Amino acid sequence: MRRRSRSGLSSVLAAVAACALTAACGGTAADGPSQGPSDGPSSGASGRVTANGTPPGRATSEPAPRGAADPVVVAAGDISARCKTDGCGARATSDLVLRLHPTAVLALGDLQYPAGALSDFRSYYDATWGRFKDRTKPAPGNHEYITPGAEGYFRYFGAAARPEGKSYYSFDLGEWHLVSLDSMAGHGPGSAQVAWLTADLAANRRPCVLAFWHHPRFSSGKAHGGDPSVAPFWKALYKARADVVLAGHEHNYERFAPLRPDGEPAGDGIRAFVVGSGGASHYAFGPPVPGSAFRDNTDFGVLRLVLHRGGYDWRFVDTKGEALDSGTARCH
Repeated sequence: MRRRSRSGLSSVLAAVAACALTAACGGTAADGPSQGPSDGPSSGASGRVTANGTPPGRATSEPAPRGAADPVVVAAGDISARCKTDGCGARATSDLVLRLHPTAVLALGDLQYPAGALSDFRSYYDATWGRFKDRTKPAPGNHEYITPGAEGYFRYFGAAARPEGKSYYSFDLGEWHLVSLDSMAGHGPGSAQVAWLTADLAANRRPCVLAFWHHPRFSSGKAHGGDPSVAPFWKALYKARADVVLAGHEHNYERFAPLRPDGEPAGDGIRAFVVGSGGASHYAFGPPVPGSAFRDNTDFGVLRLVLHRGGYDWRFVDTKGEALDSGTARCH
């Protein structure tokens, strides 16, 4: 065990290329508590705010070593509604994913509304995010389980949804270990899933760890907010010195400073991203919770991560190709 700037897509890609040749992709805005926009399943109050209430920018720590072949992943959840027009959010975000050319796609649950039916996956999701199904690593959400046993989800994704015979699994990508968890399956302190996670992390030999599932432990979202029930995931990951956690559920984007499982910001904590911006709808924010560093509930988009040997770069990119939030950090 181991232990915004705003720009067009061409600028995003140019910056990515520059990162491979220089030592820094960071910026100036520090992580920390923030003030920000304020309902529920409607768009409600909206906006973008960073930690100090200034317009969006970039956060940085000491840059990580970079390699030309470092894998790129994109991630989002809360994606596809029963919609087939060019104005569908899932169409726009899937077009963006194709332009970003990721190594892998992390699908963070609630992938097909309203109930994850197989017929809807085939009719709607498949026409958008299904275009890179062969690169997708999924996690189920609560809407998948509206269909009993999440049968539509498991039949659509097949072996990719449970490569180890369970609804949770892990895999290595470059120098990173990634873990997909099921926050709709048992995940209490004595559960089989948490026991599996603990053993999986103990066996890992990669220097950096990223985990993803649907329900966020921490969120400033007004519709759902944070979910304390997933604390056992966080405790196991923190003990193993994991680096990044991704979730969805709230239909917005939020980045946190590194946090401990109790929610206290700390240098040895895990950086959490809520990326429920995949195209379904927008939810409003309530008051910012401790550690919230950047929030956006006006844009559909995806989180792009470059996974280096000892760190990572992140960019939240909207469907116009603009990088609204970005930064770089080292692994623990």
